[in-house]
Order: sequence, then structure tokens, then C-alpha cells
Amino acid sequence: MSVPSSESHRGRVGLFVTCLADLFRPSVAWASVKLLERAGFRVEVPDRQTCCGQPAYNSGDLRTARRVARGILDAFEPFEYVVAPSGSCAGMLRLHLGRLFASEPDEAARAERLAGRTHELTSFLVDVAGWTDISATFPQRVTYHDSCSSLREMAVRDQPRALLARVDGLELVELPDRDACCGFGGTFCVKYPDISTKMVSDKTASIAGTGAETVLAGDLGCLLNIAGRLAREGRPIACLHVAEVLAGAENTDPVVPV
Repeated sequence: MSVPSSESHRGRVGLFVTCLADLFRPSVAWASVKLLERAGFRVEVPDRQTCCGQPAYNSGDLRTARRVARGILDAFEPFEYVVAPSGSCAGMLRLHLGRLFASEPDEAARAERLAGRTHELTSFLVDVAGWTDISATFPQRVTYHDSCSSLREMAVRDQPRALLARVDGLELVELPDRDACCGFGGTFCVKYPDISTKMVSDKTASIAGTGAETVLAGDLGCLLNIAGRLAREGRPIACLHVAEVLAGAENTDPVVPV
């Protein structure tokens, strides 16, 4: 699918939508398109894209992961940039895809080229595009959760904060344990539910302690996990993806726990 944009643009971006955005939160993908177009890029969403392959990869099903990876390479090879509104998916494409083809030099080279063109959304806007011309309003006190993949794999920490600082009315209050995992971790929360529940409970307690009305993050897996725990605890704190706020979604419904 090609998303219309102006004829004058700074480059061609293939948007990696992510499974969670596609299935649970399409507004994140549309917000990402808006931001990238406002930054001057032509945005396209390849019809052939699928999952990033991370569930299979993390579970040791390398045969399936390789099959998925080949589809990704085919779908995104034509683009100058590949951008994902998820540090987790971007980290899979940039750091792990090539490891699947250790015995296939040609495919490994393709994966390496894709890795060099892959970026997390806020990192792309700030570090690559040099764009911070945010024209959004969000008159709330918020806090921000750094996902493990964004922080540790993609070195994303300051970029979303630089963008949020330009949102009118927004007050950002930092979490005291902002580097701590929320307990989701993909299959981790399924394999170790008791540990995961303790981790997310600690996280929601910290969120509530900030007095924030809304918690933001750049990964939907974290947001769904946090939203679910907040709902079970009866805490009236909304969850939104950072792209939704940056794109001007002050009236967007919060993430609904599943």
C-alpha cells in the first residue's frame, strides 16, 4: 500500500507497521505516517510485510524465523529507510536478522544492508531527519516508560523526550526506575508469569507515584502489558503510544488491555 504524500520529499520510507499495531492499535501506524510525512518523507507500507520474526527467533524456531526474514528482506529491499514505531521490532531487524543467515553469505549481506537502513521512529525523526517541528497539544501530566529493546538495543532514550518537550501543555514527570523492565518481554511473560506480574506491578506503582494522568511508551507490547495491570489494579491512568501524542491525538482513546 502506498500512502499519499507531497511530490517533494526527502526520501522514501518503508513503514514497518508491526503486528501489534496492525491487530490492536492501527492508530499508531497512522500517527507514524503523519509524523514521517510532516518531516518531508514519502511513506509506503509494503503489502507483503509480516511479523518481524521475533517470536519464532526467541523461541528457537529458527527455520520459521528464516522464512519470515526472507519475506522481510524482499518487502523492504527497495526503500532508502525502514522505520518502525517499535524498538523491539526495529531491534530484531537491525541486530538479529543477519544472525539467521550465518551460513548463507548472500542473504546475510542483504540482512546487513537492511540493518543499516532500519530505525526506530523517534530516533529516525531526531537523529536522521533532524526534525522536531511538533505542532501538537496535550495538556496533561505524563510519564514515559523506556522499553528494554528501545533503550538497550536501539539506544533510544533522549529522542522521544526531545520531541515531547515540544508538545504544548505536556508536563513530563520521569519515573524513578525508568530503566526497569515492565515484565512483558515477549514470551517471557508467558514462561515466567509470577516474575512478570511482580515486575509490572512494581512498574505501575511507580507510574502511579508520579501523579501522571497518562503513561507513554514507544512499544505496544509494553503498553498492553502496563494497561492490563493498571486496569486490574483499578488505577485510572491512560496508556498511549508516543507517536499518537506527537501526531496530535489529544482525543485518542487510550490503549485497551487484552
